[in-house]
Amino acid sequence: MSRIGKQPIIIPQGVKVSFDPEKRILAVSGPHGELSRKIRSEVNVELDEESLVFTPRGKNIFSRALWGTYASHAMNMVEGVSERFEKKLVVEGVGYKVEVSGRSLILKVGYSHPVEIDIPEGLEVSVEKNVIMVKGADKELVGSFCAEVRSVRKPEPYKGKGIRYDNEVVRRKQGKRAA
Repeated sequence: MSRIGKQPIIIPQGVKVSFDPEKRILAVSGPHGELSRKIRSEVNVELDEESLVFTPRGKNIFSRALWGTYASHAMNMVEGVSERFEKKLVVEGVGYKVEVSGRSLILKVGYSHPVEIDIPEGLEVSVEKNVIMVKGADKELVGSFCAEVRSVRKPEPYKGKGIRYDNEVVRRKQGKRAA
């Protein structure tokens, strides 16, 4: 049994949840945006005034696996539109610079050219002293954008230079030693 799927999702004040049973689309809207997701037919959705409950439609393993997955997605959608998700990336290195120009993030991280990454719709990106703040209602979009930015220059273990998450610990290695 799914531990996440068994729990009802409480809908906070100011958040509206709707489910279209024919198209099987779950839509969540709140003060920080609107999100929608298609729900497969293996999972039942029951919507009350103040809660949302998912149940598996069959007894097979696939429907039981989707049960907890869709419950988790719906929980993240409700949390994202009520209070946005936020991640911080730290840029470390001598001469490394980051700036936001329009709807693109420009990274100068030791390459011969600046790397430009387009900011997806629905995300808010700000830079303050080589700390990149990414905010958005969609947890999946925030995480994938941060992973894309981090992959431009991953932190290296000898000097710690590169782009890392704020709470990430980079294990440092000892360099060469003279005999």
